[in-house]
Amino acid sequence: MSAFDFRPLQLPPSLDALRPLDRALARWVVSQGGSLQLAELAAHASFAEAQGDTCLVLSQLPPSALDAVDLAALRTQALIGDGSQLSAFVLDADARFYLWRNYRHEQQTAAAIAQRRGFPLPPPAASLAHDLDQLFAGADRALTARQRDAVAAVLGRRWFVLTGGPGTGKTTTVLRMLLMLARHAGDSLPTIQVAAPTGKAAQRLTSSLREGIAQLTATLGDDWQAMLACIPEGDAQTVHRLLGWQPAQDRYTRDRRNRLAGDIVVVDEASMLDLAMLRALLDAVRPDATLILVGDAEQLSSVGAGSVLMDVVAAMERAAADDLVRLQHVFRADISLVAFNEAVRSGDPHALLAAVEASQGHATLRAIDTPAALQRALRDWADRIAHEPPPIANSIGCAVAALQRLAQRQLLCALREGPFGAMQANRAIEQRLRERFGIATDAGPYAGRAVLITRNDYARQLFNGDVGVILADASGELGVWFAAAAADGTLSARCFAPQSLPPHEQAFALTIHKSQGSEYPQVAVLLPPERDNPILSRQLLYTGVSRARMHVALWASPAAIEACLQRPLQRVGGLRARLAEVF
Repeated sequence: MSAFDFRPLQLPPSLDALRPLDRALARWVVSQGGSLQLAELAAHASFAEAQGDTCLVLSQLPPSALDAVDLAALRTQALIGDGSQLSAFVLDADARFYLWRNYRHEQQTAAAIAQRRGFPLPPPAASLAHDLDQLFAGADRALTARQRDAVAAVLGRRWFVLTGGPGTGKTTTVLRMLLMLARHAGDSLPTIQVAAPTGKAAQRLTSSLREGIAQLTATLGDDWQAMLACIPEGDAQTVHRLLGWQPAQDRYTRDRRNRLAGDIVVVDEASMLDLAMLRALLDAVRPDATLILVGDAEQLSSVGAGSVLMDVVAAMERAAADDLVRLQHVFRADISLVAFNEAVRSGDPHALLAAVEASQGHATLRAIDTPAALQRALRDWADRIAHEPPPIANSIGCAVAALQRLAQRQLLCALREGPFGAMQANRAIEQRLRERFGIATDAGPYAGRAVLITRNDYARQLFNGDVGVILADASGELGVWFAAAAADGTLSARCFAPQSLPPHEQAFALTIHKSQGSEYPQVAVLLPPERDNPILSRQLLYTGVSRARMHVALWASPAAIEACLQRPLQRVGGLRARLAEVF
């Protein structure tokens, strides 16, 4: 008879709803001598990380779960440390429970930011006021006061944050910041690197910089032309590519031992940075270089763990930091959506209704709380798309026109899957379009179909988030066209055979997450009708509606709208507190 008694480990019932990975971590804890209580905490910390949190705050758990005696007992376990040395888990002085990596990311990120802010600033250049007047020639001084503040304040910094909502001129301000830094760089012009978290956002940054450079080249004097020439127009990269991500090794090639070459590094759409990526970025940027983060702190946070831009901005505003500038004035010619966006951002339902009434049809609400109501709305949406059949692609100009028409309107969904998700909406729209165009359901790709790239393909210069349109030439052969920039900076297009594309899917409906970094003249935002759906949050709704430049339609039940406004997204973590300690 065997002396061994193998019995399966019985995990607490509270772990049944978690992922297999989380439960596996719990089993590992027990196998290493940890208690069942620690195993349960570890599993929940792993699950919380997948939801975007970087830790568990044990003092906020139900009183029956942990008391002072429990906390003291946890601190004695071999797998738990206080952060002073490597351990599987960290329980800090404020009863925050971490997986080691997240604790280390927070600690190192706060320390790196503090170190960058500690550089002594040079005295203001004697020509600063004159340079500002040249960079903002013709602009209303009162309306551009915050932009001028940012351009003046960036000199000598190793760390700077620029935030603001849509239409507040973040990219145009960054361009002038770069010119000012180049103007006062000393004997040689600086090397500038620009990036964004996604390929789509990087492309948009490149396009915006190119347009801004063209405008300033015509207005600035000859003494600025060398500075304009050193600003990159065509090589904005994803942050992953900038840092040299190697998925097989799960590491970046750019780090503290192999720094980036840039004297100035700009990262746009920084709300999409997660905690691990911000730490990697801080490690890779040279200590004597300038790192500038740009983004809307009120937008959705990253898919990964942490809400770094939100936390950074909150900590810097609390400290009245002069290396943070928030832009507020909206420069768009059509400002009918400003009040609507602000009502969503602040979570004010009365202001939201008032903004809809005052928008003169630019903002509308459509109550959609059943699949039948959604089908009617999608049918109307598809009919408007089909109102003008796709053109014959007998020239690049025809393709550009088709892409511009496609980019005029976009349906954005809170969910990807389910009856109110983007995938189902795409299927419904495509079915209606096939009916309108007289195309059989099983006929495969067809002219007029919109496609979304879902994986970067650097060889073809197609990036995750790029949207193209399928068109037929005069002989009926199909090609997929994507927007591109011509040598003179004007809009052009490139064509690919449908079978040559990297992984892609339909693009008539996108998730709100996928839309970050993009803008459209007309937007419809679809929310699931149940108020208790966990996807609903104020940041989600704000991100969706703020993609619209001229018209926004909110397709949602009153309960879903109310839930979004009442539910600001607050990820659990300690970065904000750690930054407050060092500012």
